[in-house]
Amino acid sequence: MGSNSRMTSFQRREQLIGVGRSLFASKGFESVSVEEIAAHAKVSKPIVYEHFGGKEGLYAVVVDREMRSLSETLFRALEDPSDAHPRQIVERTALALLTYIEENAEGFQVLVRDSPTDTSASFSSLWGDISLRVEDVLRIWFTRQNMPTEGVEYYAQMLVGMTVFTGQYWAMQQVMGKEELAALIVNLAWNGLAHMKAHPQLRFEDELYECGDGGNIEVVAAFGNAEYPDAKEIKRMEKAERKAAKLAEKEAKLEAKEAAREAKLLEKEAKLRAANA
Repeated sequence: MGSNSRMTSFQRREQLIGVGRSLFASKGFESVSVEEIAAHAKVSKPIVYEHFGGKEGLYAVVVDREMRSLSETLFRALEDPSDAHPRQIVERTALALLTYIEENAEGFQVLVRDSPTDTSASFSSLWGDISLRVEDVLRIWFTRQNMPTEGVEYYAQMLVGMTVFTGQYWAMQQVMGKEELAALIVNLAWNGLAHMKAHPQLRFEDELYECGDGGNIEVVAAFGNAEYPDAKEIKRMEKAERKAAKLAEKEAKLEAKEAAREAKLLEKEAKLRAANA
């Protein structure tokens, strides 16, 4: 076995973890055997059992490492310094996830593949924790914008779900760069957040009814209790929405400018206190 047999116990353990990660990522937990792990590591089966007690133990270590790495990455991105604009948090969180996927392709694949129930539950728990952190950030943002916080937990789930599932799709076929994809995610997420209505309502209510000509189902769209709006009315509504969007964008820029100004003042005050200390 050459140099492979002269590894320290720590080196051997790390080697087996690397081999296991690659196999679990490419084949899934159920399709990988201890024999296969040992063969790829060029060791005997007892060595695998000695370090991990079996396939399940090795898999648990691989998943635990990836979970800790991913959670640390995302929670760092979700830190909410007083001078950070909410859009900045959305940007760096999306980019952080995509960077993790890019740099830990096998590890991420292990997490999202079919896995034992307890591991799947842990992965879901991670996204639940991330969603709670996003919820905290959104609640602060909504309060600052005088928006009702009712339903904020659902908005948090939407943002996390959108980003995670987009990341999974991108991991399978990376046809664009991570910065470009992050910009797409932010475009949808932030523009939605920046132009949110305090009391959203469905504009069109679809009503299904059965015709009397053999049971065919037709769809009739109604606008509230009124008739379907004509083209002129739709254009008027779209114009009003564009105007509101521009106003919201202007307000967001002013708020960002004010936040930057306050941050500079705080920095200046901190320097003065340090100089007088």
